[in-house]
Amino acid sequence: MQASRLKNTRRTRRKAGIRKRLYGTADQPRLTVFRSSKHVYAQVIDDSTGKTLASASSVAAKLDNGATVEAAKQIGNKVAAAAKEAGIEAVAFDRNGFRFHGRVKALADAAREGGLSF
Repeated sequence: MQASRLKNTRRTRRKAGIRKRLYGTADQPRLTVFRSSKHVYAQVIDDSTGKTLASASSVAAKLDNGATVEAAKQIGNKVAAAAKEAGIEAVAFDRNGFRFHGRVKALADAAREGGLSF
């Protein structure tokens, strides 16, 4: 098996284990993070209705280099502001199978500083 496919398979298995325990409700929606090699994406999702309540990404923010820790911090602030605007204060953090360091941690810390609690 190729290294990239094996890496994706492992992340998918970790993701399934995390999602088994996490469920976004109207009171406490799920803040999910996805990082690619070029960009960082964050969404606040209510799983009971299947709707995205707030979102932010380095693509939508038109950041030149969306794959940096600084870009992740900006996206964390933007998603926190969008969630606050939608009336959301508490979320369940879904790291989506990624390790909690680097860009994922920077986004989470910035979202906490922006007023979200998790």
